[in-house]
Amino acid sequence: MPSNQTPLGALPARFRKERVLIIGCGDVGQRSAKQWVGRTRVAALTSSPEKAASFRAQGIVPLIGNLDAPETLQRLSGWATRILHLAPPPADRVGGWSTDPRTLNLVRALQKRSLPKSLVYGSTSGVYGDCGGAWVPETQTVQPHTPRAIRRVDAERIVRFLGKTGVRTSILRIPGIYAADRPNGTPRERLLKGTPVLVAQDDVFTNHIHADDLARACVAAVWRGKPQRVVHVTDDTHLKMGDYFDMAADLMGLPRPPRVKRTQAQETLPLMLLSFMSESRRLQNQRLKSELKIRLHYPTVREGLLPLAAKLPKTI
Repeated sequence: MPSNQTPLGALPARFRKERVLIIGCGDVGQRSAKQWVGRTRVAALTSSPEKAASFRAQGIVPLIGNLDAPETLQRLSGWATRILHLAPPPADRVGGWSTDPRTLNLVRALQKRSLPKSLVYGSTSGVYGDCGGAWVPETQTVQPHTPRAIRRVDAERIVRFLGKTGVRTSILRIPGIYAADRPNGTPRERLLKGTPVLVAQDDVFTNHIHADDLARACVAAVWRGKPQRVVHVTDDTHLKMGDYFDMAADLMGLPRPPRVKRTQAQETLPLMLLSFMSESRRLQNQRLKSELKIRLHYPTVREGLLPLAAKLPKTI
């Protein structure tokens, strides 16, 4: 085939490299970008011009646009050969409560010119709802119980539709993200506040992933994720929430949180926190290891928190 008939062959040299576009380039997006910068051209969509200088300093090309304003997304079409989509749906008060117009606007913009080779969407494990502590494979039927999770299911539906048009789409279902250098990335602040957890008989299983391991999984999925595939990006920890906070408290030399019954928690804790305390599941992660070939740097939250704990003064 002549070079001018290949997707990249007729382009100037600076465009023959793979071009990765990150949608929602926050903490995890920037961790992912570090693995690409210097090896490929990386851009990030941002609705904040004031972030442009920071992105450029990291070797990321800023593209100004807003997923809530489709008319600002025209330059995205045809630019990227690979896309990492980490932008969340809008909050409850914006748009329809059960849909994700942002992902729809993105896909419509991409369809106006040549499509990317692959798109990876960062979803949430919350799409499963409460599973009663059971082990959950990626083939499990979704049963979202909250508006936040319902909107994620809608985004996944849109991404799957794009996957039927020739784009290799992958969906990463992500649990709680932590890291010492991530804003609110450890249990320390909550432990210092003495926020209660549930008594053992009411407690729920929770799942975690270190932000660096998540970024590595995002990068791997962009290059080798299987078409229309769901992957759980979770570590090997299988702890109930209260046991997790007890462990973190012990590592950090802080008092363990008080335990309360669910009825008491419902009277005192914020609704957002209660929603996490109402869903129990244990995510299987074989696809993460066998298909994306990820060897976790932090296989458990204990290993992930130990470096931070070692630096903290012990509180009596």
